[in-house]
Amino acid sequence: MTTTALVTGASSGIGAALARLHAAKGGNLLLVARRQDRLDRLRRDLETDHGVSVHTIAMDIGGVGAAAQLHRQVKEMGHSIGILINNAGFGGRGHHIDRDLTAEQAMIELNILSLMTLTRLFAADMVAAGGGRVLNVGSTAGFMPGPKQAVYFATKAFVNSYSRALNEELRPRGVSVTVLAPGYVETEFAQVADLHGTHLTRSGATAESVARIGYQAMMEGKLIAINARGLNVALNWVVPLVPRRLMLKLVAALQSKSS
Repeated sequence: MTTTALVTGASSGIGAALARLHAAKGGNLLLVARRQDRLDRLRRDLETDHGVSVHTIAMDIGGVGAAAQLHRQVKEMGHSIGILINNAGFGGRGHHIDRDLTAEQAMIELNILSLMTLTRLFAADMVAAGGGRVLNVGSTAGFMPGPKQAVYFATKAFVNSYSRALNEELRPRGVSVTVLAPGYVETEFAQVADLHGTHLTRSGATAESVARIGYQAMMEGKLIAINARGLNVALNWVVPLVPRRLMLKLVAALQSKSS
């Protein structure tokens, strides 16, 4: 495999695990994240272990205009991106009116606007080149409202919906769009989002196991990938039957700190 994959949020967690999977298949990589030191370590490991070409760009793609700037920079570097993996994102727990407004706006910038911009620009390039693949990392959170993480759940609802709609639009033009919607994953995300100590974190999947499911689904052109059979059944057959107000209370309870 010589296809170059661009991975955002590549310095740790699911992003790094996806990069390793692609490199193991012989694919070249363009890794994007904020932390240059971690990108450099990952680049060295991948080049040494798999003999692939790895380039890095240290950038906060959540800033205004940053996603479009990244696209321009990639084009100027002469890279042709055959796979786009939009993994960058963050969450935050707490009552919406008590959380910092700037942080909530930044979450929307990164989780929605940057993802949409990168998908729009690189998918157009893929259509022009005759094909490609997009993997957007959503969440099971996108299937329901999330009291105590109201903005985060809403951003992931966008990712889940947007990705599935684009799959329908782009498949006839040679581009597949897959959404990876995992449940709780044991990564740095939980610390950043202040989830440690909540009922959500009692059990979680590893980044590596989630990445394997997402990568395989992307390569097979699937519409959506959920990382556990039980979650799949619950989201498709149980959640739709639960009364709305009861579901809100259940989700809020899951995000409460254990006493």
